[in-house]
Amino acid sequence: MWKYLFLLGVCTASSAQPALQRRLSNESNAAHGKVYVACSLPGTPLDCDLRAHGRPPMQSTFKFPLAMAVLHQVEEGKLRLGQTVRFAATDRYETYSPLQKEFPGGDVDVPLETLCRLAAQSSDNIASDILLRVIGGPAALQRYMDSLGLTAIHQQDSERTLSSDQHLQYRNYAEPAAMVALLRLVADHPPLNPEHTALLNKWLFDTETGPKRIKALLPAGTPVAHKTGSSGEEFGRIPATNDVGLITLPDGRRLAIAVFVTDAHVDQDAAEHVIAEIAKTIYDDAVITKHP
Repeated sequence: MWKYLFLLGVCTASSAQPALQRRLSNESNAAHGKVYVACSLPGTPLDCDLRAHGRPPMQSTFKFPLAMAVLHQVEEGKLRLGQTVRFAATDRYETYSPLQKEFPGGDVDVPLETLCRLAAQSSDNIASDILLRVIGGPAALQRYMDSLGLTAIHQQDSERTLSSDQHLQYRNYAEPAAMVALLRLVADHPPLNPEHTALLNKWLFDTETGPKRIKALLPAGTPVAHKTGSSGEEFGRIPATNDVGLITLPDGRRLAIAVFVTDAHVDQDAAEHVIAEIAKTIYDDAVITKHP
């Protein structure tokens, strides 16, 4: 089941450099919750795992594999990026959606490529729900993840369903190790063709959310292709503050990293700062660690 972890070079707790893991553990304490971390840099031992096989809620990080699933169906000839899809009045609900802000009444046709960009780059909830419907629902996304050997990325609900009950978010989960394995596929052995891989990377490089997370403490200008996920606050805690992505190192290699902060008893700024510190610590270790 987990052979892909070894094939893709995801680190385990038995790897070298336990000092890195200890530093990350110390930094995670500031969240006053559970912090899940995984990373991978082929040819370089980085012991960065913290609960790497735990099951934190994905929130909007699922929109990264969702975009891949849509592009996969385009390559199968089931969809076309240039086709239009109806944003119906019945698709509307109270949520974060630049699409709905632009067209508050709905009843407009939107190019499929625009919906993908809004979901992956802007984290648009309604655009994501429309895309889920177009590809065949959450089950279709799950089948695509399963086909890549990534059964530990588990998609069960739409954004609209999650908005009806915050407790449901815990059943849409991703093991950090599995999310890192997906990132490694995109970086090293893309399951999509070169054109669509480049398009996916552009959306993730141009992500509009999470400037205080993975990117915040990295050297200015460091290229980061990433996708965030956020739950908002409830009952004095924040169920999910997440960021997953690929950091391009000075030598051109791409470091895959996934950080999920779950049930944090701090404010949003503090939860995001934990992600930023963890990303910077892993980045620094990756830059100075030489190939074995």
